[in-house]
Amino acid sequence: MGIVSISLDDESMSSLNEIQKEYGLACRSEAVRLAIRSAMAGMQESGKLKGTVEGVLIVVRREHADPWMSAIQARYVRAVKTQLHSHLRDERCLDVMIVSDDAEGLRSMLREIEGSGKADYVRFIPE
Repeated sequence: MGIVSISLDDESMSSLNEIQKEYGLACRSEAVRLAIRSAMAGMQESGKLKGTVEGVLIVVRREHADPWMSAIQARYVRAVKTQLHSHLRDERCLDVMIVSDDAEGLRSMLREIEGSGKADYVRFIPE
């Protein structure tokens, strides 16, 4: 087994501790392994998408004043058919979008949203 040393900000450390506690894991290493398996499962699901894909994309994000999500939506304007935006507590926002695009375009959009590090929750639900 390999050993990896990582640095985490306070919020990530708190989340890691919460994962460990919620799942009754013996150590933080097990929590990291669980998070990796979860991310891999999401990537595999995304990889199964083929052809034209339609569904609902749900994003919960921090800092509603930050325009990053609007910029992404503008780049994928052909895919976003309609959207609902709602302000949540603590300066967070909920975006619910009906999307229709080819599978690769949708995967690209999801990678961009998830890769930004600014979304607390991202979920695509295919039709």
